[in-house]
Amino acid sequence: MDLSTNYLGLKLKNPIVPSSSPLMKSVDNIRELEDSGAAAAVLHSLFEEQITDEALQLHYHTTQGSESFAESLSYFPDVSEYSFGGEQYLEHIRKAKNAVQIPVIGSLNGISTGGWLNYAKLIQDAGADALELNLYYLPTDSELDDTTLIGIYSEVVRDIKAELTIPLSVKLSPFFTSLPYVINELTKAGANGFTLFNRFYQPDFDIENLEVKPNIILSNSNDTRLAMRWIAILHSRITTSIAASSGVHSAEDAIKYLMAGADIVMVASTLLQNGIGHLKTILKDLNAWMEEREYNSLDEMIGSLSQKAVPNPAAFERALYLKELQSYR
Repeated sequence: MDLSTNYLGLKLKNPIVPSSSPLMKSVDNIRELEDSGAAAAVLHSLFEEQITDEALQLHYHTTQGSESFAESLSYFPDVSEYSFGGEQYLEHIRKAKNAVQIPVIGSLNGISTGGWLNYAKLIQDAGADALELNLYYLPTDSELDDTTLIGIYSEVVRDIKAELTIPLSVKLSPFFTSLPYVINELTKAGANGFTLFNRFYQPDFDIENLEVKPNIILSNSNDTRLAMRWIAILHSRITTSIAASSGVHSAEDAIKYLMAGADIVMVASTLLQNGIGHLKTILKDLNAWMEEREYNSLDEMIGSLSQKAVPNPAAFERALYLKELQSYR
């Protein structure tokens, strides 16, 4: 059974890739993921705010009092001895690359232009095989229109891509007026692939203490529906790679994404819930399912239920909306 696939120009042994999560902060976990069959690993994200905060702290500690006391200039800390989140992240990439044979994909999370974008090149130099840019932004300004927002996204992608020779994937949310247009614009800006979708932070309320509180809810299999629909629509319309993210807990979930048109399927919540070893179960069940139905390779499956391939393409759009609502009993 040939489970190999191509993602961002990388030849992967199978389509199951652990996505960015707290598991990726441990090199031992990454090594265990490889032993369990992971085809690649997307590291946890380095956030724009982390990099910016470190730069501000460094500026503060190296300039504090210098205007008042000339002798304080001799008390500058040795930058090489500073322990930065950014520096630690780069070292983590180096250690991960030395520990495993599978591709290691770095992850940056941010939205504005600025000095933090230089870390894209540093991540590449540390040995990352590709970079995932998570464009996580919740527009709340009523004066900010779609054209301006997409322009901001495009500028960030263009600036990062100018620094890189490794492939760049962009992780997006589904909340756009026209997702195909956004993807087309970001492809023109240099994106080599897209991860659909990221999951926005959704706060909860503590009604006793009158506080807003974080409430992380892991995904379930029902969360595949939104990304699966868009991947099926986009499969024949774009030339870049597509990674499916959110809701994959079983081989069946992965198969649906692949048939929709995803090149790879990312997993996180199920590994946090069931342990890293669950990856073996997903791969074993995927292989068994394909053998039982006499598939020879993953290529035969990818996109077989995309909008272009199915007899009724309107099933992905508005045509069956009313019928679906009336079918509920």
